[in-house]
Amino acid sequence: MSSLVGQRVWLVGASSGIGAALAEELHERGAIVAVSARRADRLDELSRGRFATVPVDVTDHAAVLEGARQVGETIGPIDTVVWCAGYWHTFDATDWQAEEFARHVEVNLLGLGHVVDATVPEMVARGRGHLVGVASVAGYRGLSGAEAYAATKSAQITLLESMRASLSAKGVRVTTVCPGFVRTEMTESNSFPMPFIIDADEAAREIADGLESGRPEIVFPWPMAVTMKLARLLPVRAWTVLSSRLAGRA
Repeated sequence: MSSLVGQRVWLVGASSGIGAALAEELHERGAIVAVSARRADRLDELSRGRFATVPVDVTDHAAVLEGARQVGETIGPIDTVVWCAGYWHTFDATDWQAEEFARHVEVNLLGLGHVVDATVPEMVARGRGHLVGVASVAGYRGLSGAEAYAATKSAQITLLESMRASLSAKGVRVTTVCPGFVRTEMTESNSFPMPFIIDADEAAREIADGLESGRPEIVFPWPMAVTMKLARLLPVRAWTVLSSRLAGRA
């Protein structure tokens, strides 16, 4: 029997892509799922009466707190919260876009902080719980053309790692998920090569398998995981040259 059976899961960022596919996968494995995102119509299409739906804008702290309260009233105390929300817009330092940079920070980093504030204190009080954050392998090294995205994903990885150390003695587990390229609405407009790309359904299975096995870090697909982890070992000068070439800037 799956260890997810009967687990009350709040999935934030479930209107499309990995989040939507993961909601389906967790439901199939017996979890009690509540889904949130900005677009209520997308949530209703996804749910079809199977999940609790609570529309939430993650950049609105008060709305996230209220969303967590509604989820708790609907499905009961949240055992696992999964952060899947994300924002991506390509630009680089040669054409800096301050508003886009701020948007990345608001959604990818402050939004995660809002969800943490809405769920983790109660988990600590109960002495159990699970925080799952979907970051990206893009957070392993700086990427030309993805300055804002890579920076916020790197911050997510570091935040989750720090929280894992802080919360382990309180009975609250923290899992970091770092996918490579996944076919979603977010990536469909990318004009650059996306090696080892996988479908969202496959990504959802990878995440669910990792959650069932209790892994603190879930990185996939394995060729991209190996590539980006090795990239972290490259000297700064070597990575600067390689990243520039990959982005067509050298």
